[in-house]
Amino acid sequence: MPRSGIVRFTLALATVALVAALAVGAAGASSAKRTNGSVSGAGSTFVAPLVSLWINAVSSIGINFSYSAIGSGGGVAAITNKQVDLGMSDAPLTQFSPTCTTCVQIPWALAGTAVMYRLDGVKNHLHLTGQVLAKIYMGQITNWSDPAIAALNSGVNLPNKAITVVHRSDSSGTSYNFTDFLSHVSSAWKSQVGTGTAVAWPAGIGGKGSSGVSSLVHSTNGGIGYADAEYAHKAHLAMFSMKNRAGKFVFANLKSIKAASVLDTKPAADGSLSIVNPPKSSKYANAYPICTYTYVDVQKSSGNAATLKKFLNWAITTGQTYGPKIFFVPLPASVVKFDKKQIAKIK
Repeated sequence: MPRSGIVRFTLALATVALVAALAVGAAGASSAKRTNGSVSGAGSTFVAPLVSLWINAVSSIGINFSYSAIGSGGGVAAITNKQVDLGMSDAPLTQFSPTCTTCVQIPWALAGTAVMYRLDGVKNHLHLTGQVLAKIYMGQITNWSDPAIAALNSGVNLPNKAITVVHRSDSSGTSYNFTDFLSHVSSAWKSQVGTGTAVAWPAGIGGKGSSGVSSLVHSTNGGIGYADAEYAHKAHLAMFSMKNRAGKFVFANLKSIKAASVLDTKPAADGSLSIVNPPKSSKYANAYPICTYTYVDVQKSSGNAATLKKFLNWAITTGQTYGPKIFFVPLPASVVKFDKKQIAKIK
């Protein structure tokens, strides 16, 4: 099936899943309690750890917020079909077909996609390059003792253990960030697999959502996967130190994500930004190469506009203070300024 067909099929499935997930909860709350200050959302599992902290916190400003983490593709489908107030995605709207042509796109969170692994008896923060990672995900490197991995980890006793590749099974903005990085560093990946929210994975097994991927890696000695750094932390998984273009091995933490964020702090007209694989420069010496902004998509015309604007303005200001403890870097001031203009478009 062509990639566009895969995306459409996945979005359709996600829409069905959302209807089931919200039948009693978020969707009902959105229509029945709007006058009481309710907001319903669905989508990204990458941003779910941050959003989960907001759910209780935002009640302090009189808003009842509910969220279903069904994946970025599901979130875009849900907001496109006006099933929720907010659709969350880690990839720009242009990456989805069908997509929401009547939405405003707002970059509202910033974090890194960790490459996590379970390899019993082996230390945390093994070194890895994007080129070797691409070969692992293409099924060309299949054992942890492979010379390409060993050469990057001198002195480490790597076991003769099969690598179990884990990827997302659903339409995913995290997959978009991950495959975008692989396309930047590997011409073979770019030409044979490419960048997308849903690709034809050459190898491995699929997990639904970031929690599904981290769960599979956690239960599999020899497993490798990708997700927001908080998922790796919660699952007690090791994370690779990835080689950036400046030649340094760095892992996803606040310092390295912030260093990558300065690559792009001026959103395009549609709100999109790209901070993948920063260039070789002292300015980005400590940058983690697989970072992303994550977006909230909102219909420009909404009967719930006043509550949505109140919530969104809280999320891009006060809400940012909840991020650092779970590896989310507060938005740069220029992005917050842009976001406020985007929020003002909601009527």
